[in-house]
Amino acid sequence: MMSPCSSQNPLLLQVNTRVELTRLSLQLGRAATLDDIADQQIASWQNDGYQWVWLLGVWQTGEASRQVSRTHPYWQQEYQQTLADLTEQDIDGSCFAIADYQVHSKQGGTAALARLRNRLAQHGLKLMLDFVPNHVALDHPWVTQSDNMVIKATEQQLRDQPENYCRLHDGQIIAYGRDPHLPGWPDTAQLDYSQPALQQAMTETLIAIAKQCDGLRCDMAMLQLPEVFARTWGLTMAPFWQQAIERVKSNSADFVFMAEVYWDMEWQLLQLGFDYAYDKRLYDRLLTIEPEAIRDHLNADLNYQQGLVRFIENHDEVRVSRQLSIEQHQAAALIALTAPGCRLIHQGQQLGYRVRITPHLIRGPNELTEPSLSEFYQQLLACLKQPVFHNGDWHLCDCTPAWPENYSSNRIITMSWSNNEQLFLIVVNYAPDASQGYLQGPFIDNQTEHLQFNDLLSEARYLRDRGELQDKGLYLDLPAWHCHLFEVTGTLASR
Repeated sequence: MMSPCSSQNPLLLQVNTRVELTRLSLQLGRAATLDDIADQQIASWQNDGYQWVWLLGVWQTGEASRQVSRTHPYWQQEYQQTLADLTEQDIDGSCFAIADYQVHSKQGGTAALARLRNRLAQHGLKLMLDFVPNHVALDHPWVTQSDNMVIKATEQQLRDQPENYCRLHDGQIIAYGRDPHLPGWPDTAQLDYSQPALQQAMTETLIAIAKQCDGLRCDMAMLQLPEVFARTWGLTMAPFWQQAIERVKSNSADFVFMAEVYWDMEWQLLQLGFDYAYDKRLYDRLLTIEPEAIRDHLNADLNYQQGLVRFIENHDEVRVSRQLSIEQHQAAALIALTAPGCRLIHQGQQLGYRVRITPHLIRGPNELTEPSLSEFYQQLLACLKQPVFHNGDWHLCDCTPAWPENYSSNRIITMSWSNNEQLFLIVVNYAPDASQGYLQGPFIDNQTEHLQFNDLLSEARYLRDRGELQDKGLYLDLPAWHCHLFEVTGTLASR
């Protein structure tokens, strides 16, 4: 049975499928497939309050791109930093260099995915997979068996930009997949969106894989905007996303599209039909400790914010536990995961893992759990299971100075979630030293003399006079990085 709050402000878990199956293979003493993801594990995801599971890396990869991954000098350094006991078998090629949009044979194929999707659904969980619109693997059939599907290049371009082009065994010169700001990815071939045949083929691919899942995370989705494609390749393309999304949703109106998007193009992608877009701006401001900019960002139109994906970590980023202290990590997570929108947790984030696993590897290191972070996430996830955090009313609250010329209240992030019966207040001092201020509601509307503030992340309990709250607000004096998630209730008890 589906969760009643699954369609609003959902909680999404990102799972590195190949790494997870390698872990299970070592545990079972044989090659594991998607069928070996236990019902107990799925029930645990449900119990943690997730509504979506994103399985990263289920599609078929190929030998040509795998060999590039195994021989690229720069990538080799990264592999060795990740795994002290690295073997060649650990390097299976990037899961973003897709040779065929068929479930990888090593994972059990299409039938195993269908069975897993059914088991997820029985636990109220929806399945998200990847779509990589920009490029394909070097051994994808479109590279050598089809005309005009990938961008071709000249001898002069190859001489001038060997980092962006390559010669294949059959002599043709093709472009590597890339974005306009980076060198090409040498295990991929760039798709040519100026060709109507390519756009039609990619739309048909989308329709086919949409039948196997409930949503797609679309990699680097802004690269298929006509103006970006023209800037990168000097070619004119017809718009792609709106018609492709409409085709898919004409068959399944509830299908969800999530855009990985940068360069402040979130709104543009949402207008083209995407349900969610990465909120890289919030991520950057959380990591660079900009509380006033965070408040400004959270002051945007609520309809826009509900289309953003909030995260402090994903497979592309350095692990947050390597970048922030435990206290900073907790404060950042509380802001990101209680803001409106889709809340993304990267597998291992909640355990304090510190090693980023490149998508070229299918095995990760054994890491120790950070107990205080694990406990924090358990408490936070338990709170987020409350329906009010999904279908309640959200507000960014004001925090006024505690006394003249004390501007530290600008560093306090305060939010509320409420419905007719419940009120929760999120309070975060996102600063390296103490901050003070008065939180200006909202407070529950009844005739009790006092309000009880119970912190669901600690043992803290506070009783405050209603008249004082209405007159001045809730006084806050918060140490560095200190945060609360208050459940507010009325009481007739005297102070």
